[in-house]
Amino acid sequence: MSAQTQTVLKAVGLVLLVVGVGLVFWGYQMSGAVTAQLTRAITGAAPDGVMYRYIGGAAGIVAGVFLLFKR
Repeated sequence: MSAQTQTVLKAVGLVLLVVGVGLVFWGYQMSGAVTAQLTRAITGAAPDGVMYRYIGGAAGIVAGVFLLFKR
């Protein structure tokens, strides 16, 4: 691959990493909300919105790290 392609992949990886961390943080913030705590108290599980952000954030972090450290 050319150097330009490598640079673009590194930039995309960095963006994915930052977005992934942001999603995980957003999910963490949402999990402390009153409605999330009430849902957890009633159902015993985290609300779907929180889980979607955790899963999306984890996928973004994994993909971003992979693209950043790929040769």
